Amino acid sequence: MTDTAQTLPEPEAVGKLYDQLTLSAMKDGSFNTNVHIGYWDTPDSEATIEEAMDRLTDVFIERMKVDETSHVLDLGCGVGGPGLRVVTHTGARVTGISISEEQIRTANRLAAEAGVADRAVFEHGDAMKLSFADASFDAVMALESLCHMPDRQQVLSEVARVLVPGGRLVLTDVFERHPRKEVRHVGIDKFCRDLMSTTADIDDYVALLHRSGLRLRGILDVTEQTTLRLADELAKLAAVEERPAAMNEGNFDFADDSFRPSDLAGVDDFGCLLAIAERP
Repeated sequence: MTDTAQTLPEPEAVGKLYDQLTLSAMKDGSFNTNVHIGYWDTPDSEATIEEAMDRLTDVFIERMKVDETSHVLDLGCGVGGPGLRVVTHTGARVTGISISEEQIRTANRLAAEAGVADRAVFEHGDAMKLSFADASFDAVMALESLCHMPDRQQVLSEVARVLVPGGRLVLTDVFERHPRKEVRHVGIDKFCRDLMSTTADIDDYVALLHRSGLRLRGILDVTEQTTLRLADELAKLAAVEERPAAMNEGNFDFADDSFRPSDLAGVDDFGCLLAIAERP
């Protein structure tokens, strides 16, 4: 299923959604500086969810190939957790953008508290129309953020514009894996509806990057290491802990049938891809 066959997210509405989720998480105690999935290197990895979230950021760091001389753009930066980890682990400067004003306020507060506000700056902005000059960044990272944007092609073209020649883009995105079911799993529908998202067409992803002016360096199906494992881990937590599942998975306070990541437990056709590209 491609973007054109789905209800496209509206940036302003996505911003308000994540304003609400951020404030709710801080209120109910489920706040986490990582607003993204985890990465488990092996099926027998015993990493906690929090450790796996940090590990995904480390996977990005390894593939971006940045150091203390680099300037990184975090596209859809959440509340700043990954960007701050890039700063502390590489010495790079990070500029993050989010369509959520509350996420930006929180990210800048966390940067100040960590003593790295001179290296990590977070700004309210729309990835569809970046305010930065051409060739401003040595690398761009996007952790599950493109699924919230109405036009992946436009975003990737903007990424190519702001990257220096030789600069790298590393991203994760969600897609529907083959074979697709005749009737799509309700968990995927809930994800797209409640998180204002679309699933990518992996068959078109190479061409999508090339049309944007980027050269593909790699594309991997990392479903088993990411979304599938995360959903299973959260389902286990919800089953054994007395507190409500919303406390484990973030507060999605919409309705009784609202999405929680454990809704995707065992749903192996809900995939996650990791793509690495470079501006020639």
